[in-house]
Order: sequence, then structure tokens, then C-alpha cells
Amino acid sequence: MNEGVQVEPSLEVEDREGGVRVLTLSNPARRNALDDTLLSRLDAALEPAPQVRALLVRSVGNTFCAGYDLTHLGPPRADGRLPDDALVACLLKLESHPVPSVALVQGAAVGAGFDLAAACDFRVGTPEAAFLMPPARLGIVYSPEGLARATRLVGFSRAKQLFLTARKLGARDALDWGLLDACLDAPEAEAHALALCGTLAGHAPGAVAGMKESFVLLSRAPLGEVERARLRALRATAFGSEDAKEGRAAFLEKRPPRFTGR
Repeated sequence: MNEGVQVEPSLEVEDREGGVRVLTLSNPARRNALDDTLLSRLDAALEPAPQVRALLVRSVGNTFCAGYDLTHLGPPRADGRLPDDALVACLLKLESHPVPSVALVQGAAVGAGFDLAAACDFRVGTPEAAFLMPPARLGIVYSPEGLARATRLVGFSRAKQLFLTARKLGARDALDWGLLDACLDAPEAEAHALALCGTLAGHAPGAVAGMKESFVLLSRAPLGEVERARLRALRATAFGSEDAKEGRAAFLEKRPPRFTGR
């Protein structure tokens, strides 16, 4: 490959023997950050298929996912849509998918990458895995769905540490906190993740799907329409704020942000 040649974001979909579908993210120019192209392809790959009984989500290279491409973020659209609505919908589709999923986390899982791993039923990582949630440094209010996913995994107190302080969590702490189910060297981690997918795919599909749906329903807080509208208004205000504009600029320019509260 010639230097300077931009490789388009892609999602490799491989259906393996035994009912395991392997989804491999590739966006090397942006460290596997999610954008509209990848989200559209991931959404299509998550359409239920009778031959698929387990999902493995992984990425190429040394970064699991650097988050949502910041160049795609901005203020709410004129029709009221938030810039991450497609991301929220896609991750809900993964979380509520009738077949179980495993994330193979090699390297950093940042922002939406953290949430992508959390939306899977299981997470297998390597010693290089790290988790970071930077919305407070970007001036945005993260989706309530993502906040809930993290809270279910680590509890309220630790979730607040992750989101409000933007603490970076290494692999060993992630294992202790419950973000990772296993932490192994790279070859063993991949083999373990695939073996887990094989185990999941070998069980009765109807029973697995029924229990997955039960877990999802049991874990969701019963927010009413008023509360949902309030949360969406908070997020819309944050996305359209001067602080969000400054947070994105500072992140892309690799400098400390200068927030004003506007």
C-alpha cells in the first residue's frame, strides 16, 4: 500500500461454520472510529439471519475503536435529530439482538467504542485493552442508553467515575470492575472469544433469544415520556453549545479545552 493512500472504512462480515458471524471493523485512518458508513454496514450486518447463532465483534490493528468520528458531530439538525441518533439506534439493535454477542477488545475502546463493547453480551480483552469515556471533555451529554449500559456493568459509583472524570481504565482494572469477562494475551484472547461464540452458538436458539430478551427487559429503567423528553432536551442543548464546539476542536487539535459554560 502506498503511503498517503486513504483506505475507506469497511466492515468485513464472515459467516463461519457453526453459526458464528464475525464482524471486523476497519477504519485505520481514524483508529477504527465509527462513522455513518460503518454504522450503516454494521446495522445491515445485525439483521437477524437463521444461520447466525452468535456474533463476534472485533477490529483490525491495535485499537478496538476510537469512538464516534468527531468530524461527524455537531449541533442538532433542523428536524430535531441529534448527531448520534444513528449510533444510539445501532447499539440498541446490537444489545437487543436475539443471538448473543462477544466483543474482542484489543487496544483502546473510547467513547462509542466503549459503548460498542458494552452493548455486547460478553467482552474478552488483551492486556493492551483500555476503556475511556470522554464526553465531559467534549462538552456533550452522553446518551441515557449508553449511560445505562455502563452502569449495569460497573454500578452507579464507578460509572460516575468513568463518565464525570473521564478516567482511563486499563485492562486489569476493567477485569476487576466487570467491563471485561476475561483478559488474555492476544492469540489466547482471540481463541477464547471464538470458543465462547462456539459455545453460545451450540445452545438452543429459542431459549437463548428468550433469555436475552428477558435480561434486556429486566435491566431497563421504566423512564416515562416526560423524563425521556427532558433527557433529550439536555443532550440537544449540549450538542449545540459553544463548549461542545470547543471540546471537539481541542480534541482534534490535541490541546486542553477552554470551556466557558456556554
